Amino acid sequence: MKVLVTGGAGFIGSFLSECLLNGGHHVEAIDDLSTGSMANVNHLTVNPNYNISVDTIFNEATLSDHIDRCDAVVHLAAAVGVRLIVESPVRTIETNVHGTEAVLRHAQKGQKLVIIASTSEVYGKRTNVPFKEDSDLLLGPPSRHRWAYATSKALDEFLGLAYWKERQLPVIVVRLFNTIGPRQTGRYGMVVPTFVSQALAGDPITVFGNGSQTRSFTDVSDVVRALTGLLHEPQAVGEVINIGNPEEISILALAELVKTITQSTSSIITVPYDQAYETGFEDMPRRVPDIAKIRTLIGWQPTVMLKGSLERVVQSVKDNNDSGTAVSVPSE
Repeated sequence: MKVLVTGGAGFIGSFLSECLLNGGHHVEAIDDLSTGSMANVNHLTVNPNYNISVDTIFNEATLSDHIDRCDAVVHLAAAVGVRLIVESPVRTIETNVHGTEAVLRHAQKGQKLVIIASTSEVYGKRTNVPFKEDSDLLLGPPSRHRWAYATSKALDEFLGLAYWKERQLPVIVVRLFNTIGPRQTGRYGMVVPTFVSQALAGDPITVFGNGSQTRSFTDVSDVVRALTGLLHEPQAVGEVINIGNPEEISILALAELVKTITQSTSSIITVPYDQAYETGFEDMPRRVPDIAKIRTLIGWQPTVMLKGSLERVVQSVKDNNDSGTAVSVPSE
């Protein structure tokens, strides 16, 4: 199979490309390097089955050429990270919505399978967990820029499923729940690499809010295994599917766990949301997936638990001597 990975030099995209190549597939990739890095994929460029274009998916000639050469598209290119979303809501909305529309439009010409990477953020302020794919969404008001990302990804979902319903384009929507692992950066507000870098540096581990908000973290190796499995499952077409680890932890407990694993002397401090982001910032109180659907479809379930995943991140940060500086409570 030939697969186009948009955002292919990003954190998840680079691991997915590697997994596909190891499985004997051909990988085409596009990345504008706005949040990705060639350092993530330099080791792949020697593989004759790998080709990457450093370009934007808004260059429709390049995008069209890549899609025409492939059997399927995994669309990961997006504006990500709470800090980036709060500071650049226009970029967030335009990148996510227009980018997805371009991918779907060009994929339709050859009826190419498209997997759209959405996010658990679309569940919004719901508190009844675990979140099922057919649950109602509860988003905040447009005056709170924090919800721009969730709203844009929800529109991506509607658009993708509309292409399936009206134009028979095979589309699968996946909602990712806080993917973590090596190569993830803290630049844009990712909580795990931020906490790990702070702990290793002996700096205060900075928890935004009071730390009672909970998240479920999924190791990137499990995520890419789910994505590759769904590429080969026809019954997944037209479905919205959670990909996540139901293991739930509060952000304050996460900070404590990172401190323990790193054997750090760092203190743990809390910072009000108004100081961290903007006045009136709203957060999701909980985020836990129901994974019954993907388990039924492809027999998938997570194999790497949080502690093991954190240990991998710690080792990666040590190996790269990465002392990230951005701090946040997370998005994917």
